[in-house]
Amino acid sequence: SVVISILTISMSAYVVARMDFKGKALVNMMLAATLFIPATSLTYPVYNLVNRLGIYDTRAALILIYSCSGIAVSFFVIKNYYDNVPRELEEAARIDGSPEFTTFNMIVLPIIKPALAVQAIFTFVSSWNNYFTPALIIKTKELKTLPILIAQLRSSDWLKFDLGQVYMMIALSILPVIIVYLCLSKFIIRGVAVGSVKE
Repeated sequence: SVVISILTISMSAYVVARMDFKGKALVNMMLAATLFIPATSLTYPVYNLVNRLGIYDTRAALILIYSCSGIAVSFFVIKNYYDNVPRELEEAARIDGSPEFTTFNMIVLPIIKPALAVQAIFTFVSSWNNYFTPALIIKTKELKTLPILIAQLRSSDWLKFDLGQVYMMIALSILPVIIVYLCLSKFIIRGVAVGSVKE
């Protein structure tokens, strides 16, 4: 879900930031308007969509929902990052005969790695720690996520309540977040170092 989210948002932000088309201002306005919609008001539409697609109580439902969550915020962050990328690089590639998709993949994406790394961390953390959405669309015991299992352990019979199990589950749920941050932090540091050098 993180990979799908980052790819779609980076491509859509590139189109809006770099290309002129009819309705560009309307697209920006509609995406900005979604920032004012509370997440809880989307409960029924999400549940209805998952049921209509026939993916209720499957991993595909979680992947789809997480791929579409937080789009507006990530879109504007990456779009603003594009504004700091010199257009001359893309124009030089076009003069050399590079197709638009190749220019995006080979020139633009490597430059915006710091922004993509930050958004990947945010997307991963928000989807990994999400309790409400999996509890809404997942019923099978084997598919339940760690936040649901932790909540079930905490709400179990107090006479047989094992605090050690809860702490072990919390430690297991934090470990992947730390690993993802350590893997992506080098891109953030490299981006800050490059951005601090001025000609």
